[in-house]
Amino acid sequence: MLSATFLFSLDNTIVADVQAVVSEDLGEIDKLSWLGVAFVLASSSTIITWGKLYGIFSAKWTYITSIVLFEVGSAICGAAPTMNAIIVGRAIAGLGGAGMYVGCLTLLSITTSLRERPIYLASTGVSWGLGTVLGPVVGGAFAESSATWRWAFYINLCIGALFAPVYIFFLPRGDPQKTVSIPKKLLQLDFIGVVLNIGAFVALILAITFGGVLYPWNDGRLVALWIVGGILLIIFGVQQAFCIGTTKERRIFPADFLRQKIMWILFILMNAAATCVFVPTFYIPLFFQFVRGDSPLTAAVRLLPFICVMVFFGLLNGALLSKFGLYMPWYLAGGILTVIGGSLMYTVDVGSTNSGVYGYSILIGIGAGCFIQASFSVAQAKVPHSRASDAGGFIALAQNLGIVLALAISGSVFQNEAYGNLKQLLPSAPEPVLRGAVSGANSEFFTSVPPEMIGRVLESILDAMSKTYVLVITAGAMTIIGSLLMKRERLFLEVAAAG
Repeated sequence: MLSATFLFSLDNTIVADVQAVVSEDLGEIDKLSWLGVAFVLASSSTIITWGKLYGIFSAKWTYITSIVLFEVGSAICGAAPTMNAIIVGRAIAGLGGAGMYVGCLTLLSITTSLRERPIYLASTGVSWGLGTVLGPVVGGAFAESSATWRWAFYINLCIGALFAPVYIFFLPRGDPQKTVSIPKKLLQLDFIGVVLNIGAFVALILAITFGGVLYPWNDGRLVALWIVGGILLIIFGVQQAFCIGTTKERRIFPADFLRQKIMWILFILMNAAATCVFVPTFYIPLFFQFVRGDSPLTAAVRLLPFICVMVFFGLLNGALLSKFGLYMPWYLAGGILTVIGGSLMYTVDVGSTNSGVYGYSILIGIGAGCFIQASFSVAQAKVPHSRASDAGGFIALAQNLGIVLALAISGSVFQNEAYGNLKQLLPSAPEPVLRGAVSGANSEFFTSVPPEMIGRVLESILDAMSKTYVLVITAGAMTIIGSLLMKRERLFLEVAAAG
């Protein structure tokens, strides 16, 4: 199960360092951003649907179905003759990947007790974190090797084949409705909710992702997406609240969770955790590429201090949460550390030392590790066992939304701030050249800049990059506030009393 979670998170970021070679091979550079967007669109818009599917069908075979979808998508990406083909493959892989992730959380709820679950969920977080950070490393390694970028996707087939016997012969069936036929199970699905949810999320995620980067915020296409997405979201909310065409038990979104303050807090803080992980994951390597002239692979390797401490403290959180049941202090400590680390990263400039950057990133890594997966454990402890898959899907949705928002907002801030700074510094330079320089895709720009201007150019870019850490500071502050609104309680007391 951990292998599938690792593959899902790996694929989330693996395109970061293969996009340039993919565009060189397949052309159509204007579609390049869709390599990342297609995957996120498919996974984010279907993740709560998967949560409901696991509550109706056999967990084992639903999980295997999601793996097959992911592998089919990966195969299409690897063999893609055109950019359109690889985009379709990425969407299919994202669809399957979301099912794999929710499936892992569901199967853990079936096979573990409430008290021991946090350590296993922490292991899932470790797999997710490792895959997220190693994605650019693996992608960069294949992009620079004779194997070519295609093996960045084919590798998924090899890993899937290796673990296939485990999935088929050792996973528990976990069927919540053993006596109900498949056609009758299908009739339980909230098809209206599924369509409205996917439509709303696709429109809004496209607007968030492309706004301020590919198109100005007042562009007619973006305005249309905001309007359509907003209308569909309102209709979806009404349909779920009044159970139109469905029932309270069958509706796709667990709206009853919103009546619990703790579930609101956990949802928001999972958004914050994703922000604290993904902003450094993308912008620390970018710092080393711009300032130190590192290759994408070398720059990605420099993330290891960040990921190692995050992994360690994620596991420590799971182990101690299982033992003592205290969760509020982890959020408080994590929030404080991410605020401190984010504030220090905000001060990084051209003259900052490598050790300084490593140290600041370690503070963020420790802080994020303290609460990166805790919300899954707490949420599942707060609902009946039969709702574990709903709780997992609910928090996984928050995690995915956090990733989308963090990358979209930070990308917009960085691109626009850096472009504005460079335009002031080099007013005669064409816009495409400056945009290319900011994205790192135009190395010729830096060779054409007079040597005496290089320092000022880098300062302009780093000034914009530092502003992305305002998101980390904000997320950390939200975590501190959220932790103070939590009860000072121990989970799993009923298990301890029974023992």
